[in-house]
Amino acid sequence: MKIRISLCFIRIFDLIARFSARGFDDMTWEFEEKAWAQGYAAVCGVDEAGRGPVAGPVCAAAVILPGGIEIEGLNDSKKLSEKKREQLFGVITENALAWSVSLVDEKTIDEINILQATYRAMRQAVEGLTRPADFAYVDGNRSEGLSLPHECVVAGDGKIPSVAAASIIAKVTRDRLMRQFAERYPEYGFEKHKGYETRAHDEALLAHGPCPIHRMTFLKKFYEKHPDAPR
Repeated sequence: MKIRISLCFIRIFDLIARFSARGFDDMTWEFEEKAWAQGYAAVCGVDEAGRGPVAGPVCAAAVILPGGIEIEGLNDSKKLSEKKREQLFGVITENALAWSVSLVDEKTIDEINILQATYRAMRQAVEGLTRPADFAYVDGNRSEGLSLPHECVVAGDGKIPSVAAASIIAKVTRDRLMRQFAERYPEYGFEKHKGYETRAHDEALLAHGPCPIHRMTFLKKFYEKHPDAPR
């Protein structure tokens, strides 16, 4: 019985280690190679960060990687620790042929809605590349407003190296900005939740009301639940 239990634990730990080590090995250049075969030379990946928070901007990034480059640990930013994302940010920006990031603030999000704000951020990120892209892979199932040929790929940040790189650039850029906002508005704890709605964030809103970087259209349900909360 002890031997069986020990073997079981060894197997579990082996699976955990293998899963934790997953990253670039799960990605291939299949998508980029398909675009290159069609005659495109500068293929970029596009992704966003910050669609869901009730505070702060939405951020998008575009990245063109050198063909065949291997970046250890590259993966969807949501599957990586903050420390690993920060480390990969440096590797990506040092090795990318071109990269660009764009932010659309909370006031614009309230004016045109989060979907249109995300499209705008993605378009601006692609247009901001110092080396123009001629094709883009976009994470998700739809996009709008891109002037170059492109293809949307669901869960592309876990399949396509350039999209994974873009997801990391967008996430790290936005998280750094939210930590800066935390210094300006320390009562909200932005350095911890990055603007997402948590119990601590709700408690801060109940105590202090919204600050200038809150998305008021995202707080409708909060105020329906707490009609007497300060505004």
